[in-house]
Amino acid sequence: MPSAANELTFDTFVTQIHNIFDELPDYRKFSPNLTYSMKDAALGAFSMFFNQSPSFLSHQRAMQQAHGHNNAQSLFGITEIMSDNQTRNILDPITPDSFYPIFLETLDHLENAGYLEDYRVVDDYLLVPIDGTEFFRSSKIHCENCSITRNSNGTVSYSHKVLTPVVAAPDQNKVIALEPEFVTPQDGSAKQDCELNAAKRWIERNSSLSDRKVIITGDDLFSKDPFCNLLSAHGFRFILVCKPSSHTTLYQYVAELEQTDGISVISLRKWNGQFHELHTYRYANNLPLKQGDDALAVNWVELTVINTKTQEILYKNSFITDFKIDRTNVQSIVQAGRTRWKVENENNNILKTKGYHLEHNFGHGNKFLANTLLTLNLAAFLAHTFLEFVDTKYKAVRSVLSVRKAFFNDLKALTKYLFFSSWSQLINFMFEQLEIKPLSTG
Repeated sequence: MPSAANELTFDTFVTQIHNIFDELPDYRKFSPNLTYSMKDAALGAFSMFFNQSPSFLSHQRAMQQAHGHNNAQSLFGITEIMSDNQTRNILDPITPDSFYPIFLETLDHLENAGYLEDYRVVDDYLLVPIDGTEFFRSSKIHCENCSITRNSNGTVSYSHKVLTPVVAAPDQNKVIALEPEFVTPQDGSAKQDCELNAAKRWIERNSSLSDRKVIITGDDLFSKDPFCNLLSAHGFRFILVCKPSSHTTLYQYVAELEQTDGISVISLRKWNGQFHELHTYRYANNLPLKQGDDALAVNWVELTVINTKTQEILYKNSFITDFKIDRTNVQSIVQAGRTRWKVENENNNILKTKGYHLEHNFGHGNKFLANTLLTLNLAAFLAHTFLEFVDTKYKAVRSVLSVRKAFFNDLKALTKYLFFSSWSQLINFMFEQLEIKPLSTG
């Protein structure tokens, strides 16, 4: 359980991002026009994403002019509110990695306060699913960091894709966003970048995460010998989807073991609330992932789930791992492998469909703007997750306004028309107006 001695608040998060934004490089240091700070530009963009309101800053400028105070300053510490175009112009040259410390520092806060205890699964490891998603595509708008696709009909497409790792657990409904890695043209490379190469860069840059005991999960794209070796070299464990179509050598060994009863099999009958399912686990250890004497030896497991009444196959998939598989851990290993879907369903899909508008072009810029704004959008999503862990009144309000759109519509209206001196005053106001019962202190 989280420790009361490690109490965290929204102000903890705001103070953290202030410290990070204070260190942003200012490319304008030789410019005569330094009216607005890099920090205020970043805070302004973050506040817009946090409130899920493109009009938040314009509303706060109007409030400042009418009443001499505004919520951008009181809630986020913004000194000068600038226009959208000014914000975009200032942020365009800033690389997204300038904001990456937000993610690791937030994870540190949550771990030190005990909130990650329920996220530890196989052998007390944290699960980090990785997956990529496209968030921009156009035939006209582009920047120097776009990926370029030359189509068969002679047209050209420009796009942005990002790898979005998260911390997840099978029985937890929240994922914790980690720093992204963008699929973008790499210096000195004539080839287009790809999701697998982006994953390699992320692993190398985040090797210190392995000290926390981390399992990387992902789809079949990542179950390649070089990537698995890279994970092991940096101290990560892995549970990765492994399809027969892309791993012919391994499945030749599986077929040979089937002929000699060398595959271990466990079948379990389970009630899902509506009908019985038969879960059949098949596994074998120490199989080569590819041809050759230098092939990595991995452990393989397959799960098939059928409806016992209709015999319909409800689920079938297989995984490779560096955990030795036996009867005591086979279920937890497969459950961990299946958790990879959370990076898509509970991260990418929420960001695309639940108010974050991941695929909306908030501003493309000429250099890094598209990727930087995406990073700040992820940081806002992380801030909301952080609040669901640490702020009991926020969590209570969100449970009443369970439809995300309803909550943020209320937040937009309140901050447009009313001034709140602090986040605590704002969330207390919502808590009281919704007539939520007092929270137990026991």
